[in-house]
Parts: sequence; structure tokens; C-alpha cells
Amino acid sequence: MMLGPLNLTRRRFITIAAAAAGLALPVPRRGLAAISQPQLRIWTGSALGADAMLQIAHPDPAAADRLIELSLREVERLERVFSLYSSDSALSRLNRDGYLDDPPADLLRIMADSERLSRLTAGAFDVTVQPLWDLYADHFARPAADPAGPSKAAREAALARVGHSRVLLDTRRIAFATPSMGVTLNGIAQGYITDRVVELLRAQGIAHALVDMGETRAIGGHPSGTPWSVGIEDPRAPGEVIEEVQLSDCAIATSGGYGTQFDPAGKFNHIFDPSDGRTSWRYLSVAVIAADAATADALSTAFTLMTPEATQRLVTALDLRAHFALPDGGRITQIRAA
Repeated sequence: MMLGPLNLTRRRFITIAAAAAGLALPVPRRGLAAISQPQLRIWTGSALGADAMLQIAHPDPAAADRLIELSLREVERLERVFSLYSSDSALSRLNRDGYLDDPPADLLRIMADSERLSRLTAGAFDVTVQPLWDLYADHFARPAADPAGPSKAAREAALARVGHSRVLLDTRRIAFATPSMGVTLNGIAQGYITDRVVELLRAQGIAHALVDMGETRAIGGHPSGTPWSVGIEDPRAPGEVIEEVQLSDCAIATSGGYGTQFDPAGKFNHIFDPSDGRTSWRYLSVAVIAADAATADALSTAFTLMTPEATQRLVTALDLRAHFALPDGGRITQIRAA
């Protein structure tokens, strides 16, 4: 997830374990590390401001390391397109000028994917909520900021510049239909980049890998013959696992307001409701398992704002699995209805 102008970092919601060896891997460190296990090369580092990890099964460690290098080059290339921090990225230029001629193919693709997911979720997923991020960030950056958050009038002014249908897309241009709009790819970019690395590795013949560029996707299962094992973090006890799930040829993404908060009391977070400008409150966290990481990423964000009835309809329609942690400590798991 790429964050806005505040110097905030995203919490990690997923703990990854190497199932074959029964080895619980620590949360990845900053910087590079290559760890040898039987037929498994593991790299840990960071991507898009979050901890990242690659686990590649390959009989030749040197060949695996070359694939890791190729993967990281792809991540760096996409960061240069999607970054909100770099003033010359394609996304930053779009936000600054309100239009972008000859946009990169990846920006067009992720924006088209975002529009499709916005429609699927009846607008709960919306990449144009950047004005709300700016509103909350500016409000709480002020000395003696009102702990009740931005006023209703301020929210309504920001909402006047929010709306996924106001982004005009074609192969030659992306443009905003309303002045001073802004796009943030916080809710989909890490999943999208994870998917692109998976495509690269599959094209190179990799049959077993776990790719985590902030969201996690498995190629096949673990080389031991078991699925890959990941643990969903307990939002009430960060660092502790609330549930363990198995992945094979699918992806998982988790979103929760507790990951990035604007105020010391934790009442306001980075997941914005495009309908009223408020921040998420219904669930502490949501994890979604889907066929690809971009879909899981976007839907885990959207589901934090949606009713259980609405999420169940999508879980059934798209053959998903969703895990919800409730504020009262309860948990809900949704699977495809028969």
C-alpha cells in the first residue's frame, strides 16, 4: 500500500510460515537476505513502503537468485509508475495535472481493474479517495486538532472531488472530470504488483513460489507437497496470529483500520467510505482469499465498509473466502454459499 504525504507505515497483517520445515519465518527485515532451505530461496526486504518476501523453489540457487533479481527490477519499475512520493511518477503527474497523456500500460490496467471493482462493490472500493486522505492528514497535522475529526462541511467539500465514475479512461489519456481530484492506489497496488511478479515467475517456469509484495499470492503449493501456510494477525493483539490459512494457487490480502491511524485515540484510519467521507468502523480487519492478489487486495478494503449481506453476495458470486474480525472480539468466516 502506498501511503499519502504523512510519514506513516503500513502494519503487516500476515505472518508467513515455511510449512515443510515447520519453520515460522520472522516478519521480514529491511534490506536483503537470502536464506537457503532445501530447494527454497528466500528473499526479504521492502516494497511500496511495506515488508516484502519472495520464496522460490528451484534446484539451482544461482538461478533462483537471478529470478529474485528480475522480480525486484519489476517491482522497482512499477513503483516508479504508482508512487505518490516521487514527483515524476505517472500517478503523481496525473494527480498534479488532472490528466495524463500516453499513460503507461500498467497504470491503464490498474485503473481499469479498479473501475471494475468499484462497480462490483457498489462504490465501496474507490481509488479517488485521495482528497479524503489529504483532509484527514491535514486536520490531524494541526496543533490542537479537534479530536472529533474534520467537520461535516469539510468532509462534504472533499467528497465533491471523489467519485470513481469521474475518471475518464482511454488508451491515450487518463483525465479527471472534476478539478482537484486525486487517485491513491493504496487499496490495490500491492496486490497488482504481487500479481505481476507471479506472472514473471510463471513465465520462467516456476511451479512453487510464495510472492508477498505487501499482499500474498502462491504459485502452486510448498515444494514439500503441502500448501503454503499463512497466519492472519489478531487486530487486538498485533503480532499474534488469530487464524492460520492454507494457500495453493491463490492469494490472500488483509485490510484493517488499525493498520494506519491518524489520531492518538485510533478513531480515524486510512480506509475511507466514499459515501460519507468517514473512516471504517464495522470490522477490525478483513482478510479475503481470491484467485489473484489485486482482487483480494481491493475487496479486503471494500469489505471493511460493507454489510455482511453485501459481502456474502460477492463471496458467493466470485468464489471467495473472507474472514472478518469484529470489534467485540467475534469472528465471521464467509464461504461460497451452496
